[in-house]
Amino acid sequence: MTARIEIADLNICQSFYQFIEQEVLPETQIASDKFWSELSNVIVELSPKNLELLETRESLQKQIDQWHQTNKDADFDTYKAFLTEIGYLAPEVDDFSISTENVDPEIATMAGPQLVVPVMNARFALNAVNARWGSLYDALYGSNIIAEDNGCEKSGPYNPARGNKVIEYARQRLDQYLPLAGGSHSQATSYQIIDNQLKVALDDNTVTTLLQSEQFVGYTGTVEQPSSLLFKQNGLHIEIQFDADKPSAKHDSAGVSDILLEAALTTIMDCEDSVAAVDSADKIIAYRNWLGLIKGTLSEDVKKGSETFTRTLAQDKHYTAVSGQEQSLKGRSLMFVRNVGHLMTNDAIIDKHGNQVPEGILDAMVTSLIGTIDVNKTNKLSNSTKGSIYIVKPKMHGPDEVAFANTLFAKVEQSLGLAANTIKMGIMDEERRTSVNLKACIKAASERVVFINTGFLDRTGDEIHTSMFAGAILPKNEIKHTKWISAYENNNVDIGLACGLSGKAQIGKGMWPVPDDMASMMEAKVGHVQSGANTAWVPSPTAATLHALHYHDIDVFNQQKSLAEREPAKVDDILTIPVAAETNWSTEQIEKELDNNNQGILGYVVRWIDQGIGCSKVPDINNVGLMEDRATLRISSQHIANWLLHKVCTPEQVISSLEKMAKIVDQQNEHDPLYQKMADNFSASIAFQAACQLVFQGVQQPSGYTEPLLHQFRIQKKAS
Repeated sequence: MTARIEIADLNICQSFYQFIEQEVLPETQIASDKFWSELSNVIVELSPKNLELLETRESLQKQIDQWHQTNKDADFDTYKAFLTEIGYLAPEVDDFSISTENVDPEIATMAGPQLVVPVMNARFALNAVNARWGSLYDALYGSNIIAEDNGCEKSGPYNPARGNKVIEYARQRLDQYLPLAGGSHSQATSYQIIDNQLKVALDDNTVTTLLQSEQFVGYTGTVEQPSSLLFKQNGLHIEIQFDADKPSAKHDSAGVSDILLEAALTTIMDCEDSVAAVDSADKIIAYRNWLGLIKGTLSEDVKKGSETFTRTLAQDKHYTAVSGQEQSLKGRSLMFVRNVGHLMTNDAIIDKHGNQVPEGILDAMVTSLIGTIDVNKTNKLSNSTKGSIYIVKPKMHGPDEVAFANTLFAKVEQSLGLAANTIKMGIMDEERRTSVNLKACIKAASERVVFINTGFLDRTGDEIHTSMFAGAILPKNEIKHTKWISAYENNNVDIGLACGLSGKAQIGKGMWPVPDDMASMMEAKVGHVQSGANTAWVPSPTAATLHALHYHDIDVFNQQKSLAEREPAKVDDILTIPVAAETNWSTEQIEKELDNNNQGILGYVVRWIDQGIGCSKVPDINNVGLMEDRATLRISSQHIANWLLHKVCTPEQVISSLEKMAKIVDQQNEHDPLYQKMADNFSASIAFQAACQLVFQGVQQPSGYTEPLLHQFRIQKKAS
């Protein structure tokens, strides 16, 4: 049994209590007694409302399920009227603009990539924060943007032929972003600073300068021999570096060794979908890493080959401005922390009635407590220069739930002695009731919202669950081409612009799921910038560096001005359910769909249950590595549950597919020494049983979420 203590009418896991007492509170200006009593008060006051909102979710879902079962032939207008009658569609709100203040420029006035990483993995967290600056040369050299043909393979420590292709690509980008008054960067033989201006000598013995001289903003080193040159375009910095010892410089006519790009402007430290945190011990790991990040002291020993080194947070960058003054730039990504939603509870604290406390309340209080260290500037490295704490709040259903989160944050501010609206809110537009009521949702947090973001996978999972009884849902690949998705994506931007987010907050787009295919990402993800999103999620620091090029290609804020004039997306289109008109798929088609879904489910669940890995690159059925988290699991499990409900497939077919795919997943993981095979004994594999229950109990799961069952089976696995 875990040791526990009693304080302020709370029953607290002793290790959790000691963590707060010994590691967190001494770094803050909050007294121990005050913290625990204030936390107790917040729990007592807000837990009943939290429960009431969850009951409303279930009540609405039951009414929708019943309506679909008894109104098979009803038209759309009748359906929409029903949703209005039960309160699923909220009353429209008058026009307004958000009034959020003290927002850092990385969120408000700059546009660039955003990383999302599991906060429980210190190495990933450090890599993400340090991805504020990324090597374009490394990103190109290591990715498939440069083809491995005609002698350009990634072989040995450095392949000059491949390196030359990288240099050629990079010079073309410099011509686009930092055009010269004459000639091309590819002709450059030297870069010099003369009379505070950049002079570029070309291979035809001419000397030119920048077409727009104001793009040159500074340098490091000396005027006579700069070690780097700093430029600015579309609000983002570009740094040309000179290091004669680098192989790239030795093969470059101008001695350029690298080009650094300002890349991941913001990073979300995730306590939610990408982690497997099921108990007090797991929460301590998450909070301890967040504490280290905020203090600026987090470090991790990293082994590469035969070498081991310690990774720490990057320092700020210092340079000499053109004016001669010494200036600095942030060396790290601005951090959000993503709390959990309203659904789950955690055993770290049990209230006086014997109930585990809502995990969302615990997250808000503890992550904000840690955030006060940055607000009070007692940390080694600063996060927010504006004194704000940034929390992303996921999985909220409609304006009432956003209003509750707003109240929660206000109570936390009062408890911790913070000024009103110090805590800023990011709203994940990933649930159907939020999508169709987005304007009212933003209104409910209009003084603190700094972020809205679409999430296709969770949004699709909720689409399936909400309309579970409406009919058989289309195959997954076909869902992507139905009109509700484009309307949903456009609506997020339309509403965000109408509510005044441009220049004050982020309008974001979702993840690129294939981290090893950067060439395809570069073709596809420019669409996020064209759509008016001033940030979008990427799966790695390399992807952040490459995606940063898109924000040089397009001035997003000008794009937003243009998009604000278009006809807004229609809520009616968002409400169009992606049910199949016909379900006469062949047995082969059905089994292929089941295999695809089940392989993804098992590949993710086996790592979640057996090893506590909440997000990873999971090989799909074609051995293509895809980034998987609970959102991908939600859509796959809900999809099969829907097909079972509507008798598209049989339980026997699903079990057969699960067992077949388990053997494939076992093979895909055979080189992992920690992996435990499922197919050796299906009935004994807790992970396999978890996957089965996610599918066969999918209709009964609250909002189709995977957390309740994952937590149940992970706790069982840890106990065993």
